[in-house]
Amino acid sequence: MASPHRVIVYGGRGALGSQCVQHFKSRGWWVASIDIGTNEEANENVLVKLSESFPEQAGQVTTDVAQLLGENKVDAILCVAGGWAGGSCSSKDLYKNSDLMWKQSVWTSTISSHLAALHLKPGGLLTLAGAKAAQSGTAGMIGYGMAKAAVHQLCQSLAAKNSGMPAGAAAVAILPVTLDTPMNRKFMPDADFGSWTPLEYIAEMFFSWASGENRPASGSLMQLLTSGGETQAVAAQ
Repeated sequence: MASPHRVIVYGGRGALGSQCVQHFKSRGWWVASIDIGTNEEANENVLVKLSESFPEQAGQVTTDVAQLLGENKVDAILCVAGGWAGGSCSSKDLYKNSDLMWKQSVWTSTISSHLAALHLKPGGLLTLAGAKAAQSGTAGMIGYGMAKAAVHQLCQSLAAKNSGMPAGAAAVAILPVTLDTPMNRKFMPDADFGSWTPLEYIAEMFFSWASGENRPASGSLMQLLTSGGETQAVAAQ
């Protein structure tokens, strides 16, 4: 681990995670990916074993990361794991989809916060993935909205006194609307892509924050507002 700068990307094989791995690697950082599959571009990979038990999965990831890092600390942990599922409370898939959303967003965010307590440098950065939609009701995607709202609450809790975060470290959540991913383009081919947030924008923003530039205050929920191909990160009120 010769590089002076290190980052962990939780969800490092997804569309946004892969972009983050690529971006930080291109800047000379040592990058570890945590995911259910391997990201070949990362310096190291921690593979998540699928489990119906949160303590079991969390324990496995925590142990494997500790073995990988040893005494080394990281500059940033980027939790970009997540997914989307729809359904109102009358949906036959309500329970299944809510369970999936909880696993993809809340499990990963909670594990990332504990990894930050253990392995993040003082003054380091933890990012979480919320959603602008979850700032209010999400009748057509109840499981998704609940899970993302929980992530927002976690972010604000981590910024509070006695949260367990390292001294001077910041927890910041991004609240995108729609990310410009190949999968989203496939399923929404007629959408206005100019209103979708480019993955490159987020990776570059994370890099700036991780480097200590323009970093929002800890606990900030940063809305990603894209219009006409231009994106702004605006703190939610």
